[in-house]
Amino acid sequence: MHIPDGYLSPSTCAVLYGAAAPFWYTALHRVKKSLTTRLVPLLSVMAALSFVIMMFNLPLPGGTTGHAVGVGIATIILGPWASILAISIALAIQAVFFGDGGITTLGANCFNMAIVGSLVAYAVYRLAAGRAALTSSRRVVAGALAGYAAINASAFCAAVEFGIQPLFFKDPSGAPLYAPYSLSISIPAMMIGHLTFAGLAELVLSAGVVAYFQRTNPTLLKLTAPGSLADDVELAATESPGMWPTVRPLWIGLALLMVLTPLGILAAGTAWGEWSARDFSSRQAREKMAMASQNAPPPVQPPRGLERLSSVWTAPFPQYAPSFVRRPAVGYALSAMFGSGAIILVSLAAGSLAARGKSKN
Repeated sequence: MHIPDGYLSPSTCAVLYGAAAPFWYTALHRVKKSLTTRLVPLLSVMAALSFVIMMFNLPLPGGTTGHAVGVGIATIILGPWASILAISIALAIQAVFFGDGGITTLGANCFNMAIVGSLVAYAVYRLAAGRAALTSSRRVVAGALAGYAAINASAFCAAVEFGIQPLFFKDPSGAPLYAPYSLSISIPAMMIGHLTFAGLAELVLSAGVVAYFQRTNPTLLKLTAPGSLADDVELAATESPGMWPTVRPLWIGLALLMVLTPLGILAAGTAWGEWSARDFSSRQAREKMAMASQNAPPPVQPPRGLERLSSVWTAPFPQYAPSFVRRPAVGYALSAMFGSGAIILVSLAAGSLAARGKSKN
């Protein structure tokens, strides 16, 4: 679902950066207003968790791969606006350091996964959970539905963005300049895998985390449950300076996932729409592209616009594979640790700057 550089036209990228900008601005404003010692550690760990969760690739129909995003649980714990920031930070670190998603397409990826994903998750969760108590099983079901709906809404947006490229952007001969497959191929190719495996992974993740915190620390579910019935949980507990220990289970879960990240490279294949420009000239890669796209062969040569924009940024650790590490599994785990550390530092720095701004005002 991470759209690489070159798959969207510059004008499409500009429109989606423009569409994301007001949501980023609103999210920053909302989070700054509600910034407390509670929110900073939560924002940090949820952004890092999303980053690591997206490293666990799953095999999908057609020989491609996909992954959960963690947007459902991020929204349930943080609320939609802080979730937008958390997922956006994770996506930015992925693009800049690891080439997972493009720089020109960062606005599109954030719009799809961070913005649409968070808002859809919040709407579905609030609607499905109603005013049920924090410990009600209804909230587990609501969390599952929220995660499932969010990742599929994000995938649909990406599929449409891919699919409109050959409709609007062609060279004089009529050949596509960017993403080569039309809506009739991009939507089924993206949605079949996300409605099944990737969507179910997000569903299980969201439901499992909600159920876990219902037993261990239901105050973490309070932010998106205003007016919940029969709720004897003290919200004040979540506002105390001791919030870092309170979210210890999340830190433990993050550490465990980082250790297990090498499992994420066991799924063979490339995510649909994330092929490199070189793949268009590779016989084996072309066969896989066609198999994943209703047997529609890709262009013989990489689309000219795609080839040009694909080299706009060279990540220092492409594909989570540092060049100085020989063993892929070790490199993948080190990338998870480096990326998570970078995300936590960015989140803490942003929190510190926002806090200073509040104190001056």
